[in-house]
Amino acid sequence: MDERRRAKRLVEDGEVTITIVAGGKKYPKGKVIYNTCKDISVSGAKIQSNIFLPIDTLLKIDFRLKNLQEMIGAMGKVKWIKIICEDESYDAGVEFVNTPQEAIEKLSTYIAWKQKLKGAHPG
Repeated sequence: MDERRRAKRLVEDGEVTITIVAGGKKYPKGKVIYNTCKDISVSGAKIQSNIFLPIDTLLKIDFRLKNLQEMIGAMGKVKWIKIICEDESYDAGVEFVNTPQEAIEKLSTYIAWKQKLKGAHPG
């Protein structure tokens, strides 16, 4: 399988709060959903959700990552969706769009720091 990712991903669970901005026909605009982030990069994230998020749904995402005291806010668009358990659990690939440079820099710094730690303490 070809690697299409543009940036290194950090595989780490984190809490995310999603607000649907546009595109979700089944769920109203402004609906807030609490989910889990499975991995993250400066260009996107894999999010585990208990609702089906259609492709191209625009989301406002607030991340709370381990070892990071503050929330990081980003806008994202659903690029793919995978059913884990019908009507119960889904994985969604979200690409960040129109995300403030400050948020990208926080993510970049955090990912680099965690990868450096992991390299110093493999296993």
